[in-house]
Amino acid sequence: MYVSARSDYALRAMLAVAAARTGGGGQAGGGLVKAASLAAAQGIPLSFLQGILLDLRRAGLLHSHRGTEGGYALTRPAVEITVGDVLRAVGGSLTTVRGRPAEDAGYHGVASGLGEVWLAVAGAIATVVDRTTLADLLAEGSAPGSRTDRPVRR
Repeated sequence: MYVSARSDYALRAMLAVAAARTGGGGQAGGGLVKAASLAAAQGIPLSFLQGILLDLRRAGLLHSHRGTEGGYALTRPAVEITVGDVLRAVGGSLTTVRGRPAEDAGYHGVASGLGEVWLAVAGAIATVVDRTTLADLLAEGSAPGSRTDRPVRR
């Protein structure tokens, strides 16, 4: 799995919006965050961030409010948004083989077993990112992927 700058920035932005909404604890609050504030606080180029925010909004993870008091807010509580949701919103497939989804990788002959390996890798990655929520990452002392008591969301 390759984590692009776009994916990293998207997660950082979502965490900042979640923290503003919840005060860091996962419960609903209500703070709106402006794109310029997000960009400055996270060290993300504003023009790049605006495209990411648009993808997150189109995926139904954020909504925007216009005007001088406007900004971005989560569409659901941070406990209901997983790292996998964010990664898929901005990057598509979690795992790729030669730029294509792992499911599309086809092999024959001596390499025929590789397809199963890439699918297992994709499954392991999905398990971690689909069990780790924004609230988990905001919680103090939380180890990403350590929440194995929760079912995988797809």
